[in-house]
Amino acid sequence: MPAAQADDLAPDVLVKNVTREVVELISKDKEIRSGNRAKLMEVIQAKVLPHFNFTGMTALAMGQSWRKATPEQRKRLTGEFKTLLVRTYASALAAYSDQKFDYRPLRARPTDTDVIVNVRVLQPGAQPVPIDYSMEKTASGWKVYDVMVGGVSLVANYRTEFNNTVRESGIDGLIKSMQAKNHSLEAAAPEKPAEEK
Repeated sequence: MPAAQADDLAPDVLVKNVTREVVELISKDKEIRSGNRAKLMEVIQAKVLPHFNFTGMTALAMGQSWRKATPEQRKRLTGEFKTLLVRTYASALAAYSDQKFDYRPLRARPTDTDVIVNVRVLQPGAQPVPIDYSMEKTASGWKVYDVMVGGVSLVANYRTEFNNTVRESGIDGLIKSMQAKNHSLEAAAPEKPAEEK
């Protein structure tokens, strides 16, 4: 039922509701607060991922190379990029979970199908950190296709790296590189075993 309701929400309301819910879950969950990355990832997967267009994000990050990829390669690229972005986004949310969020008014017409939702993370004694969500209206509601944190696009951030890797070792080489990066990130952040229920 919540997913059906999310289809009808304005993009800024959707971002606000999801962010508040996830930050509240993070701040109240003792396991996540003590570093249980597996549990944090579960929360992100359940609450955040349905609102992201990972295929679109991967296509944007790949640029012209996306058209050269086979359907199977596209599927694998999207899966690996999704894992990479989820880790990055989970880390950012966990880092900011104690801060206050300022949800800026949406500057869009009701007919717009592509908008940017602006959020600022308010930090005591420091400049606010802008988080901008580029969103598009789809048949299943508004979906995020890029996130800019502090003015840096997550998608554009990977585009140069991806293009260089494709030039040097092809699309399969990029898939292997992304798999290696995901494995090393997984190994670098030891996950505490979930307590038995």
